Amino acid sequence: MVREKEVENKFQTLTKEIEPKPKILRNCFRAFFVGGLICDLGQLIMNFLSRYDLSSGDISNITSIIMIFLGGLLTGLGLYARLAQYAGAGTVVPITGFANAVVAPAIEFKKEGFVFGVAAKMFTIAGPVLVYGIGSSVIIGIIYYVVSLYG
Repeated sequence: MVREKEVENKFQTLTKEIEPKPKILRNCFRAFFVGGLICDLGQLIMNFLSRYDLSSGDISNITSIIMIFLGGLLTGLGLYARLAQYAGAGTVVPITGFANAVVAPAIEFKKEGFVFGVAAKMFTIAGPVLVYGIGSSVIIGIIYYVVSLYG
């Protein structure tokens, strides 16, 4: 038992010595830059749509639909994963990251069928985001309602 702990400690020491150190500044810059570019693309789409006789709500909805479509398309083509490998968290935060989180598991489990593959696994990553997002919005709505009654 003592020998096993010695071997485990030696293994941990060796792995820490040869493990590459993360380049935090570079990773932060890439995430900021790529995330900003994704958001700039969304703003460009909004600016383009504002030329037409659309309400601001319609412009926002159409922009969201286009960005989700682009995220899903890039995921399907295998390009979003490569972009995410380069940019890290910069691809997770925008709406395209949510599209990627839904489409990637659906593609991965397609071979298991539409019910037990695509439908069952589609929200494995995005599911908790939806649950806590919807749950917290309900709680905030109730708080807002109560405060507005007595405020």
